[in-house]
Amino acid sequence: MKSLSIHWICLLFLSVCLLLWYNHVMRTGLARKTGLHGYVRVHPKTRSSLYLLDVRCGRCAVVSSSGQMLGGGRGHEIDQQDCVIRMNAAPTVGYGADVGNRTSLRVVSHTSVPHLLRQQGYFFGREAGTRYVVWGPEKNMRQDGKGKIFNALVMLAKKYPHTHIYTVTREKVQYCDSVFQNETGKNRMKSGAFLSTGFFTMILALELCDSVLVYGMIDGSYCSLSNHSFVPYHYYEPSRLDECRMYRVHEHAKRGGHRFITEKLIYSRWASQGKLRFVYPTWSP
Repeated sequence: MKSLSIHWICLLFLSVCLLLWYNHVMRTGLARKTGLHGYVRVHPKTRSSLYLLDVRCGRCAVVSSSGQMLGGGRGHEIDQQDCVIRMNAAPTVGYGADVGNRTSLRVVSHTSVPHLLRQQGYFFGREAGTRYVVWGPEKNMRQDGKGKIFNALVMLAKKYPHTHIYTVTREKVQYCDSVFQNETGKNRMKSGAFLSTGFFTMILALELCDSVLVYGMIDGSYCSLSNHSFVPYHYYEPSRLDECRMYRVHEHAKRGGHRFITEKLIYSRWASQGKLRFVYPTWSP
């Protein structure tokens, strides 16, 4: 009887320990690793990778920052979609009729983070419900205190604790590189190219959305047409660079260029699979 009592006491003790451990796991978030792998939240109180981008959308609108958006009057249509994905620091105020007013997610390049810092009231006040997904090279995103951009994101997360800021992990960036190489047959780094924010955005949209409607993105052959029109590179910078000129310069740059035209040819192939559709300007794969 004595040995049986000891046996039950040991079982009870073990059960209590398991319950305490489970409670600790739930409290610290170790059980919260649900969502899209490769997108990790910058938490204001910890640098550990506990929180993933836990979003799922039905139909998404991906809104380009291109001047192609001007005059289209697609704002209301864009706002009707389940999720609206924008890029970098493209504003909506003053452009709502053409680009819409809602923003569910922003995919942000490390080079655009200073724009967020300068306009904190807009991005983390007016757009407080937006999720920010920031990508960049390892030297800027490292988490050992030497990553300049990551440190800035930690500061923002502490100042605006209710804001959801995520980083694209090193492994995810490498995956995007491999997608580029598989599609083009060229090593991204050896070819001197940098992936554009648009490339990261399209991959993310295809992962989290059931269907994707793209606004403001021209096809890969548009700039080769003799009658193509002058369109500003950004809709919010009407007097700046011509879009096609910018595309050509980057496409042929030996180092550090975005392969905008090549990327659009890749999107065309993805669109042939049926999940991705270019609705304005309208074009088919």
